[in-house]
Amino acid sequence: MTQRRPTSFDIAALAGVSQPTVSRALSGNPAVSAETRARVLAAAEQLHYKVDKNASGLRRQQSRTLALLFFEDPTPDETLINPFYLSMLGSMVRACAGHGYDLLISFQQLSDDWHVDFEDSRKADGIILLGYGDYLQYRPRLEALVRRGTHFVCWGNPRANEFGAMIGSDNEAGGREATSHLIAHGRRRIGFVGTVSEGYPEFLDRYRGYVRAHDEASLPAFDRLRVDAGPSEEEGRAAVAELERRGLAYDALFAASDLAAIGAMKALQERGRQVPQDVAVVGFDDLAAAGYASPPLTTVAQDARAAGLALVEALIERIEGREGEPRLLPVSLKVRGSSLA
Repeated sequence: MTQRRPTSFDIAALAGVSQPTVSRALSGNPAVSAETRARVLAAAEQLHYKVDKNASGLRRQQSRTLALLFFEDPTPDETLINPFYLSMLGSMVRACAGHGYDLLISFQQLSDDWHVDFEDSRKADGIILLGYGDYLQYRPRLEALVRRGTHFVCWGNPRANEFGAMIGSDNEAGGREATSHLIAHGRRRIGFVGTVSEGYPEFLDRYRGYVRAHDEASLPAFDRLRVDAGPSEEEGRAAVAELERRGLAYDALFAASDLAAIGAMKALQERGRQVPQDVAVVGFDDLAAAGYASPPLTTVAQDARAAGLALVEALIERIEGREGEPRLLPVSLKVRGSSLA
């Protein structure tokens, strides 16, 4: 005889709750208390009950899936995905599983109509956007998402607070701490390597922190020591070449990304300049590559685990009809050999 599959009514009887409560608990409804949800989940596990996500999703007109869209970024390999975004992935997957969601991961070219595809086609209940390019260039697409009522969150600059649940690191505090560290170790002519533009608000905030640290130390932030550069080794190398072309003296560099910092260090060493004896270097991100650089790179660490968790939780809040507040995550300076002579 074939054994009958357990139902939500069986779980209700074992857990001592109503069948509607079981349905709400299994779907992650926030109206169910943590204690009751735990009792229901324990009963479901005891009965070897498996949730039919497709059936429950049809009843709620939800897919119980979140879409994570990566956008092309300049990288040293062919992935075209910023390594920091990849470091968020593990915590995102765990957070989704904890809330009863699947995570659909997709790589998008910025020219695609990504802003109309996923939620409209019921592929996903909401969208997480990472690395969506020049903020000013793609702002109209974010505005289109808002007009369509799409549930989405972005990794970026929470201070702007224009699109609801924007999650990001405290870039200005990180820029200030990195530059203050260099000043505290006797550096007085500190270059900035990074794009300073309203289109790249994260880099702009890092530059603002750099300027703030100079102001607090009553030191000038020399504008000619600032070079626009994207987050790649190639652009870090090009920034050093540009500073050399300008013929200006400098004894330190703060790069707005680790990849640019690593490229700058390599370019300096190829020119016979020692790091950190001649030029101290600090980056931003704390990628795995930073610890393996020669010398190991001092950098501002972003908390990838907290970032992934915050993005998922903010999106689910919006899906469930809550506000999904913007969140500014703290950063910390990791001091290594590239800044200590």
